[in-house]
Amino acid sequence: MTVAVRLSRRKKAQAPDPEALLAWYDRHARVLAWRIEPWRARRGTRQDPYRVWLSEIMLQQTTVRTVGPYYAKFLARWPDVAALAAASLDDVLRAWAGLGYYARARNLHACAVAVAERHGGVFPDTLEALRALPGIGDYTASAVAAIAFDAPAVPVDGNVERVVTRLFAIDEALPSAKPRIKERALSLLPPRRSGDFAQALMDLGATICTPKKPACALCPWNDACVARALGTQETFPRKAQKREGQLRRGAAFVVLRADGCVLLRTRPDKGLLAKMTEVPGSVWSHDFDADAALAAAPLKAKWRKLPGLVRHVFTHFPLELTVYFAQVPRAAKAPKGARWVELAEAHAEALPTVMRKVLAHALEK
Repeated sequence: MTVAVRLSRRKKAQAPDPEALLAWYDRHARVLAWRIEPWRARRGTRQDPYRVWLSEIMLQQTTVRTVGPYYAKFLARWPDVAALAAASLDDVLRAWAGLGYYARARNLHACAVAVAERHGGVFPDTLEALRALPGIGDYTASAVAAIAFDAPAVPVDGNVERVVTRLFAIDEALPSAKPRIKERALSLLPPRRSGDFAQALMDLGATICTPKKPACALCPWNDACVARALGTQETFPRKAQKREGQLRRGAAFVVLRADGCVLLRTRPDKGLLAKMTEVPGSVWSHDFDADAALAAAPLKAKWRKLPGLVRHVFTHFPLELTVYFAQVPRAAKAPKGARWVELAEAHAEALPTVMRKVLAHALEK
């Protein structure tokens, strides 16, 4: 296609009408899928800020399908922010185990405590006050402000980034394009129904303006989309090339006592997987010396190196763990900093996914 033709087609794009999106949302809002998205209030009822906040924290970098059972479990155990604030961090981490990105769980608890102590157990309704809470950034503050309080704000998640970059054909690559995307998203905000508009943008990206093969014919903004006019929808958003972190390796030691207990310990208060439960192991490093791995064993035992590796990918690096297994007598004492836990109860511990993989690998061999 020539540049002249591309420009000619581009001129045909109309200004996006927020009311058209709201009308589409009124007909097609995912509120109809109540069992899939239980945190969304039924039409005609006001959103609970606690539920909006809880769901938005859980949904960061996690799918709707994965979050659903965790969200239901948290609400059943801690139905409001005061109940969550009164819980221990250990209990919150245990309930969160398996959901990943564990700093979210620590921030979740810290935020609940802050709301209870600073705001009498009631979420503030302004962007500034919400941003001042632990673990709440611009996105979450905007989501709670708009959806729960109908404040003039637009939360920009991955779905919204995709819609906006296509709508305006923003060539700048992420993440440097984020300020411009935010500015463009705010320019679309209607004078009313901020909460519905925010959710409409998210729904549009999730159901119509999808990463591949977007259903442009069904989009309420198809005549306003510059990328569609140019035929370049699937090239947006632009993304800078991602650098993969260097591989780290280490050893994990699974010890099973004769009475069916497994040796576990709690990770340090700070750093990766802080305060989570783990199987004892070595330091994870780029230059891990497999020949010297047994020097990190938690106790003396007849260790057996298991075939295969446990592989896991964190946000900034991939990890490979060699697993060693040993069985010890009932009288074996736990070393300092570790404890024996009944294997049948280990699932209730705050075990991150990588440690669940380690246990599964050891017990199936």
